[in-house]
Amino acid sequence: MPLPTPPAGFGRIPGLLALAGLYLAITTVRALPPGAVKVEISQTNGRYQLLRAGKPYFVRGAGGSQYPERIAAYGGNSIRTWGTADAPKVLQAAHANGLTVMMGLDVARERHGFNYDDPQAVAAQLQKIKAEVLKYKDDPAVLLWGIGNELNLEYTNPKVWDAVNDIARMIHEVDPNHPTSTVLAGLNAREVTRIKAQCPAVDILSINTYAGLAAIPKQVRATGWTGPYLVTEWGPTGHWESQQMPWKAAVEETSSQKAAVYKSRYEASVEQDKTQCLGTYVFLWGQKQERTPTWYGIFTEDGQETEVVDVMQYLWSGHWPTNRAPHLASLRLNGRQAADTVYLKASQRYPATAVVTDPDNDKLTYRWELLPESTDLKNGGDRESRPAPITGLLSAESAGQAQLQAPAKIGAYRLFLYAADGHGNVATGNVPFYVK
Repeated sequence: MPLPTPPAGFGRIPGLLALAGLYLAITTVRALPPGAVKVEISQTNGRYQLLRAGKPYFVRGAGGSQYPERIAAYGGNSIRTWGTADAPKVLQAAHANGLTVMMGLDVARERHGFNYDDPQAVAAQLQKIKAEVLKYKDDPAVLLWGIGNELNLEYTNPKVWDAVNDIARMIHEVDPNHPTSTVLAGLNAREVTRIKAQCPAVDILSINTYAGLAAIPKQVRATGWTGPYLVTEWGPTGHWESQQMPWKAAVEETSSQKAAVYKSRYEASVEQDKTQCLGTYVFLWGQKQERTPTWYGIFTEDGQETEVVDVMQYLWSGHWPTNRAPHLASLRLNGRQAADTVYLKASQRYPATAVVTDPDNDKLTYRWELLPESTDLKNGGDRESRPAPITGLLSAESAGQAQLQAPAKIGAYRLFLYAADGHGNVATGNVPFYVK
């Protein structure tokens, strides 16, 4: 590549000859592709920190790559992915918004049929992941590597941790600039003991937790993990942790109840651990169907923001948004709340009522939706299909009030409410019920 030409006359003054050379060096460097930013772990007086380009970097992260511009605008600094399928797009968006990426490496799971007693399959997986690491390791947005997700979920073969260690060791050989991590579903002493024994090349323990977030700092110490950790998924009370109806449907928190627990659990955990916690990734920065269309996503399908997003902006930046999301105080079907075990009679009509307030006194619009209870149920966040809505059985009477004609078919259903403020914010809730 030819060197760039300095501005006219730049090198004619003797005292500026050295500056002319400096100019050429600087402009030449700028013309080269950007390289990796060094990320490392420091320990001072028992306190662990991530250092990025030599500066402390506490992760205020979002799990999910939708709306990266909002992550940055609301005070977040990092994105977590679960694999490299969309890596070029995610990395480009991270660059554009000043964010980093915890780059997930998709390691096969035993519950999906992978056999860790098959050395050829394990070796092929290692080479596949090595190619992915080599492809993205020098991108300056990469923060660290996430080796697998919840490999401890429904597994029996501890050889998976040998494979994780081989991947981590390979990463250290080809990429000296980024730490390694592996992600657990929950936390217990057995898995920590195995990882300490079998995965010495793993630098950071990552934990997915929901209702148990506040207890994580104590759990980390109780299980014997003395190194640094990240919380790589945290959010509402999980469907497996919630009240269960007799027909096996779980009771979901409203968006306002979720906002309260996100705030209280975060403040009780992350802000109290100044020694081992390197930060968190909130779940889910986007929307997905998992048990319901609203359970884990803190946005709706059309990108509207729930009260949880307000809380995240406050936790990340210390400031509330100028326009706040509506607050859902009460949602009832036939006078009963979700936790009250609602039974209805087929084809009968019942009132639905909601009490929603808006902090900015914005005019609210209400949308009701009836869905059959989901039957496409998976574990570990595997993809589920959204139930098709049932139409023709709902009539909205006034703000926050509707009439539901119970379906004629016996079975389990949910009545959903979306209350929007016209400024991109929404309150959500649902009531599970059973038609006799």
